[in-house]
Amino acid sequence: MPRLVLIRHGQSAWNLENRFTGWWDVNLTDKGIEEAKAAGRLMAEKGLDFDQCFTSLQTRAIKTLNLALEEMNRLWLPLEKDWRLNERHYGGLTGLDKAETAAKHGDDQVKIWRRSFDIPPPVLEAGSEWDLAADRRYAGIAIPNTESLKDTIARVLPYWEERIAPALKAGQRVVISAHGNSLRALVKHLSAIPDDEITGLEIPTGQPIVYELADDLTATDRYYLSER
Repeated sequence: MPRLVLIRHGQSAWNLENRFTGWWDVNLTDKGIEEAKAAGRLMAEKGLDFDQCFTSLQTRAIKTLNLALEEMNRLWLPLEKDWRLNERHYGGLTGLDKAETAAKHGDDQVKIWRRSFDIPPPVLEAGSEWDLAADRRYAGIAIPNTESLKDTIARVLPYWEERIAPALKAGQRVVISAHGNSLRALVKHLSAIPDDEITGLEIPTGQPIVYELADDLTATDRYYLSER
């Protein structure tokens, strides 16, 4: 049976500062580095191994994966990076302090922007200090100016079908290091979670989630590795 492991990146600098991050590239904190290493040690202790790795184009996810693989003596494994595994784009909220934003716009409005399934935050205006148009890793990509979770799912699932699912069906053991919302997209798909329930799912940083899959990639089990 195919096995898939999902890891949300370790704590980032803006997780610590309680700021909306989205596509902006921030690094791991010291705690995030240790979370990534601990994930790798746990996977090694539990006897997990992989044939193919996937991650986003964002430093926090890439570094988390590399730190975990280093603990497993598996830095040599093949790795594919793709923007479609990036975090949800938080649009005009990018860079803002979450508490200050709630004080300005109200808790209810911020909750709608953060937790509704299909209502995106305000758009990021061109020329903003958080504008990624000049970032060459996204050359040729139509960078969104905001995204809802529904929008994020619409880019993650085609990548799943195109690149990740074929690897699993070919018998490869796969690990994906990504972000809270891009991983929500995959969990929603694999576990058939309804639209109105998926936004309440919290995925902790640095905690490997294991999916045991049938040959048709339907989930037979899902668990946090630390609980087994």
